[in-house]
Amino acid sequence: MRIALITAVGAALATALAFGAGNAGAAVPIGQQDRVGLTLSHEETSAISDGPLPALVTMFVPLNRIGAGLKSDTTIYRDDQGGVHASLRQIMMEAADHPDGTVTFYVNAPGTRNGRVLDIYQNWH
Repeated sequence: MRIALITAVGAALATALAFGAGNAGAAVPIGQQDRVGLTLSHEETSAISDGPLPALVTMFVPLNRIGAGLKSDTTIYRDDQGGVHASLRQIMMEAADHPDGTVTFYVNAPGTRNGRVLDIYQNWH
């Protein structure tokens, strides 16, 4: 089940980049020992945050299985335990609102990263 879920999330990201982000094509693949990921360009981050992909992903990956690395100057609410209270779309849109804002997605191997399936990190200067 988990392998199918990870495959589905990866396929959804690849499809969105191929069709939803136009000709930007600047996604940078990242490979680590326990996860694989993509860093999206600003154009891809903006296009995907405005499309259906964030909602589709959260149909298959519950929010409690998604980790979020937020920038220190984020406006997204974080509780006392560090819990992020925002949707995948809100995290992406905040990055897209910055002129150089991007996001990096990671699909984690089963049983790693405290059970998280997907991690997203905001990037901007």
